[in-house]
Amino acid sequence: MPQLSRPARRALLVVHVAVSVGWLGLTLGLLALSITGYTTASPDLAAVAYRAMKIFGDWLILPVALISLVSGLMLSLGTRWGLARHRWVYIKFWLTLITVLLSAFSLRPGIDHLAAQAAAGNPTPDIGLLVAPSVATATYVFITAISVLKPWGPTKRGGRLRRRAQSA
Repeated sequence: MPQLSRPARRALLVVHVAVSVGWLGLTLGLLALSITGYTTASPDLAAVAYRAMKIFGDWLILPVALISLVSGLMLSLGTRWGLARHRWVYIKFWLTLITVLLSAFSLRPGIDHLAAQAAAGNPTPDIGLLVAPSVATATYVFITAISVLKPWGPTKRGGRLRRRAQSA
């Protein structure tokens, strides 16, 4: 992929950071709602919390996750960082892909199940929906940290490309 122009790279970077921060915020919101539903003694409050989680899950989580994944992929392929040149980019890509897939195939169905129970008047707390947003939040904080700190250096491929560029 050709290198992005500076204005395109900067615009895409703003989109990526904004959407990624939004994803973290949504996950924190899901965590707060899950804690509320899990710990409350009020079935009505639990039902409201689980229905609110369904709104987040249905309308926001997947689009935001996918935009974060695609914008990050475009940035990695359209800049000097590359997708497989630096370990931090490579790890960030795979963690993002895994969390997108888990959001689609695990978190959303779990939320849908709880929301259906809540609609039927029987909201049963689920520890899985307390653990999932907790793990997701920790993962997003880790991804953010490696994006800022850029640890670990180049991959084997990145090292070869760097040596080849320096010798040319």
